[in-house]
Amino acid sequence: MQLETISVIGGGAWGTALAQAAAMAGRQVCIVARDAAQVDEINSTHTNSRYLGAQVLLGGISASLVAQSSDIVILAVPAQSSRAALGALNPALLSGKPVVLSAKGLETGTLDRQSEILADMAPGAIPYVLSGPSFAADVAAGRPTAVTLAGDDAEATSALAAALAGPSFRPYAADDRIGVEIAGALKNVYALACGAIEGAELGASARSALIARAFAEMSRMVSAMGGSTSTLTGLAGLGDLTLTCTSVQSRNYQFGMALGRGQLAEAILGSGAKLAEGVATTPVADALARSLDVDAPLIAAVQAVLSGRANIATVVAGLMARPLKRED
Repeated sequence: MQLETISVIGGGAWGTALAQAAAMAGRQVCIVARDAAQVDEINSTHTNSRYLGAQVLLGGISASLVAQSSDIVILAVPAQSSRAALGALNPALLSGKPVVLSAKGLETGTLDRQSEILADMAPGAIPYVLSGPSFAADVAAGRPTAVTLAGDDAEATSALAAALAGPSFRPYAADDRIGVEIAGALKNVYALACGAIEGAELGASARSALIARAFAEMSRMVSAMGGSTSTLTGLAGLGDLTLTCTSVQSRNYQFGMALGRGQLAEAILGSGAKLAEGVATTPVADALARSLDVDAPLIAAVQAVLSGRANIATVVAGLMARPLKRED
């Protein structure tokens, strides 16, 4: 299969960063964006200043308002926008093509993973899931980044990983799409919790304990969904969980810090805060855990804070008062 041309659906920070990584790998890339001024800027000055400041984009990158046929499609829109973005595309552009899903989140209402949305909207597409510890600014600047690329066919996944690999961007091929998707979605929920601990000044010990228990909770969720818990020891699990739960570059961590300081979710959103995928994913993950009968007290706690039913102090007191048990 030829893997030379790429369409990136979404002109935000992450879509542009992935376009830059693919161009560094020698691919010809077209970013499909909705804003005509943004498209003109990318084509004329090779920058996307709204999202990546003065970062210069490589010459192998162009932009368009309309998607054209390509060998690879990368979907790089927010998780809650995936269905609409796919619905706006000509199905023929996706049929039989590898579609790399880069959003990390579960869909409100349906509880669907990103690959399940793709199966609904473009059943002829070949799904791949990209996840792992990565910030857009680092990827776009060519700083060393390693991620996981999961697909169903080992040989095809390895070939796609090789096509996307460049001097500073290293995708590791894997076969557990479910585990990678669930880990990518849930780490944003736990980043909200870790940020809240930071905002409430509860200390590094509390944050470290939360990360460890989040890993155990995530393992239960992945197992219940039919994924492999071994996936969680890699980049898409422990790697991404650690990054997102400890760095102020994480939008979810920043949002959680505001929650920990006592701000209500609605007020944070109303203040113009940047998109934090975990805010939409948390109630979905909570509903999913309940439907699977999975013990997920951390997800439930984050949902309680987001919904305004409890504050961080009350939630922490409740977690600390849970019956003692053996560590799992």
